[in-house]
Amino acid sequence: MTRAVLSLGSNLGDRLANLTIAVDGLRDVLVAASPVYETKPWGVEDQPDFLNAVLIVDDPAADAWTWLHRAQSLEQRAGRVRTLHWGPRTLDVDIVTVDGVTSDHPDLLLPHPGTPDRATVLIPWLDLDPDAVLPGHGPVRTLLGALPKSALIGVRPRKDLGLTRS
Repeated sequence: MTRAVLSLGSNLGDRLANLTIAVDGLRDVLVAASPVYETKPWGVEDQPDFLNAVLIVDDPAADAWTWLHRAQSLEQRAGRVRTLHWGPRTLDVDIVTVDGVTSDHPDLLLPHPGTPDRATVLIPWLDLDPDAVLPGHGPVRTLLGALPKSALIGVRPRKDLGLTRS
């Protein structure tokens, strides 16, 4: 079994449709999709707000590299163009963690290095798994509790938006 946690983000074009591209492209392995959150940009702040969500996926035949290639393929399907690090994007699919695998390969850092500081990942992840643990960092709930309140202010639930169909 290879279970992965993926973080989705979009702040260009039809943001919800872009997230849905990822969900639909992973439907065969989708275990759960978090609620959608609208968030302030992180890193480069002079850009539109993001829609963010977290997915849990599972495929016994996949490894961390398989998840990376699937993520990049979904980004391409959504028209992602990489021009500015932390800049605006149609779709960003980050591999947060894969079954506790660690990697320091420059193309696949695991767990994703920004995760402990990003309420945009931690909050939706906790919606899916209240007991989640980020390998090498500890319980996600503890990481979220250690963030400054200012990091939480820009993360707003969008109850009017959803990623899964009944």
